This record gives sequence, C-alpha cells and structure tokens, in this order.
Amino acid sequence: MDQERIESASLPVACTLTPSEFVAMRNRLLPGLVARADAKESIPGGFRWQFRPQADLVKEAAAVIDAEHRCCRFLRFVLLIEPGDGPICFEVTGPEGTEVLLSKILDTPAATSDGS
Repeated sequence: MDQERIESASLPVACTLTPSEFVAMRNRLLPGLVARADAKESIPGGFRWQFRPQADLVKEAAAVIDAEHRCCRFLRFVLLIEPGDGPICFEVTGPEGTEVLLSKILDTPAATSDGS
C-alpha cells in the first residue's frame, strides 16, 4: 500500500482531456454526478459529497470513477454505502493541488489554508 501511495503521489495533478472533450463529457464525469449531491464537504486533499440513496446512483458513480480514472489518474476515489436507507458518500482526493484543480473543474471555490 505504501508503494501505491508513493507512485500515485508522483503522478501529475492534471486532467488529460482537452477543454472540448471535457465539455462534451461533463455530464458523464464528476461535475454531472456531484451536481445531484445533497451535501458537500471539504476534506484534506479534496471533497466529500453525500447523496440520498437513489436508483442507479452506485452504478453511475462507478461509471464516473472509471471515466475519471482514465483522464485524472492521480485521483483517489472512495464510495461509502451505508446500510439500509443510509446516505451514500463519495470522496475524491489526491496529492497537493488536487482540491484546487477539483474546484476549477467543478466551478467551486477552493478552501484556503486558514480553513475559509
């Protein structure tokens, strides 16, 4: 596991899609999924979104993870599904600079180092 973290830390924090490819795929990527979230939280190295259970949400999240992993190989994804009708949490994190890049991609302001 430590070797995997070292290798992922050496990957550039950059998306390999061209701007036109990103625009064309936007709804099938992270922006399309997280637009439906009920809550968003800044976490170290990225963000966590919370969703109410919905039909096909897990399937859609898996498709987003698959697509994003191809163009943003530095990202780490965590999908947490609580028992019963509990929430579904989706985390996206990465090395230093990830939160800033995600904020640009998602058109949201990044948290500053003082927590604001």
